[in-house]
Amino acid sequence: MSKSLLFLLDGMALAYRSHFAFINSNLKNSEGIPTGPILGFANTLEKMLEEEQPSHIAVAWDTHVPTFRHEMDEDYKANRPPQPEELKIGIPLIKEMLDGYGIPSIEKDGYEADDVIGTIADRANEEDVDVYLVTPDKDFMQLIHDHIKMYKPDNQNGGFNIIDREGVKEYFGVYPEKVVDVLAILGDTSDNIPGVRGIGKKGAPKLINKYDTLEAAIDDAPNMSSKRHREGLQEYAEQALHAKEMVKIKTDVPDIIEWEELVWEGPDKESLGEFFKRMEFRTLTKKYLGEESAPGKNKQESSDNGQKDLFSSPKPAAVAEDEPDSYDEDLVTYEFINKADNLRSLVDKLLEKDTLCFDTETDGVDMMKSRLVGISLSTTPGVAYYIPINVEGGIEESKAIEILQPLFEKDSLKVAHNYKFDYIMLRRAGLQIEGEAFDTMIAGYLIDANQKLKMDDLAKKYLNYDPISIEKLIGSGRKQKTMDQIAPEKITDYACEDADITLRLHEVLKNILEEDELKDIAETLEFPLIEVLAKMEMNGVLLDTEMLNDFSKTLTNDILELEQSIYEKAGTEFNINSPQQLGEVLFDKMGLPAGKKTKTGQYSTAESVLTKLANDYEMPDLILEYRALSKLKSTYVDALPKLINEETGRIHTDFNQSIAATGRLSSSNPNLQNIPIRTKRGREIRKAFIAEEGFKLLSADYSQVELRVIASIAGDENMMEAFMNDEDIHSRTAKEVFGLDSIDDVTPDQRRKAKEVNFGIPYGVSAYGLASRLGISNDEGKEMIDQYFDRFPGILKYINETKDYAKENGYVKTLMGRRRYIPEINSGNWNVRSFAERTAINMPIQGTAADIIKAAMINIQQYLEEEECQSRMLLQVHDELIFEIHEEEKDTLPSKIRNLMETAFELEVPLKVDMGLADNWLEAH
Repeated sequence: MSKSLLFLLDGMALAYRSHFAFINSNLKNSEGIPTGPILGFANTLEKMLEEEQPSHIAVAWDTHVPTFRHEMDEDYKANRPPQPEELKIGIPLIKEMLDGYGIPSIEKDGYEADDVIGTIADRANEEDVDVYLVTPDKDFMQLIHDHIKMYKPDNQNGGFNIIDREGVKEYFGVYPEKVVDVLAILGDTSDNIPGVRGIGKKGAPKLINKYDTLEAAIDDAPNMSSKRHREGLQEYAEQALHAKEMVKIKTDVPDIIEWEELVWEGPDKESLGEFFKRMEFRTLTKKYLGEESAPGKNKQESSDNGQKDLFSSPKPAAVAEDEPDSYDEDLVTYEFINKADNLRSLVDKLLEKDTLCFDTETDGVDMMKSRLVGISLSTTPGVAYYIPINVEGGIEESKAIEILQPLFEKDSLKVAHNYKFDYIMLRRAGLQIEGEAFDTMIAGYLIDANQKLKMDDLAKKYLNYDPISIEKLIGSGRKQKTMDQIAPEKITDYACEDADITLRLHEVLKNILEEDELKDIAETLEFPLIEVLAKMEMNGVLLDTEMLNDFSKTLTNDILELEQSIYEKAGTEFNINSPQQLGEVLFDKMGLPAGKKTKTGQYSTAESVLTKLANDYEMPDLILEYRALSKLKSTYVDALPKLINEETGRIHTDFNQSIAATGRLSSSNPNLQNIPIRTKRGREIRKAFIAEEGFKLLSADYSQVELRVIASIAGDENMMEAFMNDEDIHSRTAKEVFGLDSIDDVTPDQRRKAKEVNFGIPYGVSAYGLASRLGISNDEGKEMIDQYFDRFPGILKYINETKDYAKENGYVKTLMGRRRYIPEINSGNWNVRSFAERTAINMPIQGTAADIIKAAMINIQQYLEEEECQSRMLLQVHDELIFEIHEEEKDTLPSKIRNLMETAFELEVPLKVDMGLADNWLEAH
């Protein structure tokens, strides 16, 4: 007799996946039944039954009755959004379909499907039955045993992955019997189960492998050397022990059917065929009845026309041959709400919902100057409301805010596209916003930082929907109007659609974040950071305009003096800013050696050309200085005072969260990342950034954070040792590369060269590139690189393994899980491929450093608010944070900020922060 093969399916999880796999297709039959979830589930069953041919099978379901976990914790799953309408209709029909397949549906009041499956699987395992758990849920990995494996959808390549004990070890860092302890430390945000704050996916398995159990780790917490582990386990011990009880899947549910009774004898073909005929699944109807269903509304049910199952890639995209959908008033309900009483009724209705999507219409794009024109709201796909504000025929702003306040202060999920813009607009109007954030723009950025992130572009890609163009509403060019110039009734469809489509995007993108393992970085880092950045932008920074005015006069005089020196050297006056005239003076009149000419036939006077000439000639050096001072004056000294907000008297930069593919923040209006710091004159600009009276500016700057990250990622012993001993890393590198006996023997020139090596080689610099930087021969450059890798072999191993990973997977990722796709990594073009390889090497390092400072910003802002501090966070520039510290807090707060920054993320080597406190940024830095 052949060996029994038992398949246990997690019904609810697979139904949700089916729903999201077909969410773009909007499949319905002639009765109007949404059939996407049913089709996805059917396709999966067909594939699994054909390939695996189980002898026993069942599908377990959750019930609507509260479980023992709800009794243990009333907040359990409290943040879960309501079940989509398509599933409320679809799940009973999926169960009907399962009856046709002859597959029993099993459920038990007071328990979850996980517990039902765990109980049946455990009993079968004891009898040496091979059991496969069909689910995407990682929590099931705790059940894996000698005869129990997980049949998990493969999101990247289609098909499925069979996960055994070793697979669990690879995923969690521990074997199945320790998974519950790791999960208890990590917690589960989707189920609202908090774990131990500050200990992540890397630290948790290390602790459990060392101590064997959570309880043992807690007992020894006071003796731990890691401050984060010590304080985290002591502070959150009860929370973690509670989480352990919550995440543990029961294997002793009473009165559950025995596995022997789950024998599968095949489908009732006629019954199943009639069901498929009703659903209008042509291919499946033909398979079971030998005839096709009547043509209906379903377009993607056949295997050769876009068939999907739960093991297909979950990333939806527009079907190329399908015309995108667009606004159809018969398919949506968009309402215009311009009466206070009607708004009150609407708020009462929407308060019942757990997710609120909102969008603002404004009279401009400057968040700190523009005024609200209207707000649109949506909580249900296809239904939205537009409330005009501050315009004729609208509701007075203060009245609207008063009515809307209970809706926005409810602790529900808030969804928006470019959330920060809407958040600032509403906060400036007086609206307090509570609850977790979901930004569809940031979600799109996390999924693929290279794709277009405007709502219209994401809608076309993920929903196959073409939204109403704003140009149709306000025009374009010189005749373009602002929103406050458009009749509010005419804005309704456009504004409502924005909220509606954003809500629909949220449903799709949150699923992709989950499948791409980006949910954690979205929910713990990027989404919480939005409000932190918004508050920093609203804080702004004070500028010493008098100092800048004096500096401008000084620069003007210096520039005039330089002009005269240049004219004297040239023997004639000419337009220094004209490349043509400058080229003629330098190369024709003065006879300097010229490089290649430009395409227009002129001499090149680019900075690179002049810099090379400046080594031997004075005139190019004067030109470079002239250009630098002119740019300094026009770009910063004269421009910054014009950017001061009249209302606040401060400068408010815009922090951009979704531009740099590495995850680094950038800023604009003004761009504070590019303020010159290499020259003395450039650094003077920082003197203009000052503290308000009664405050000091604090500069907190991560020391060599990227080198610490690469030491940690690569696990190179020599480099790690240098950081653990708090040595000067560049001197240590010089000692190793130049074969010196002691760091004390390192000369300044050797340290300078070692610094170039440290910052160049880990990012893929070539021998030629290093030689150019150091002014040495290519052979010497190659020898230095060889010496470096000989002394730091872990770095070479990291470089090679990262390139291999990128070539195999098409992306690389940071320690926190941020991804960057690099499709050019397998290019046949050597130059393209080489650049892609350097990008792959760089991204995990620079991206992890970016993630670390973001985590620090979130923790610091939370601390400032919890402690009701008067101090505030103002700026982030590369690896540096700038604060305005109140006089009463200057003796205690800086050390707390240092601690929060140095413990923001656990590397294999310690993070270090340099600090300075002064009246202005220059002196603080």
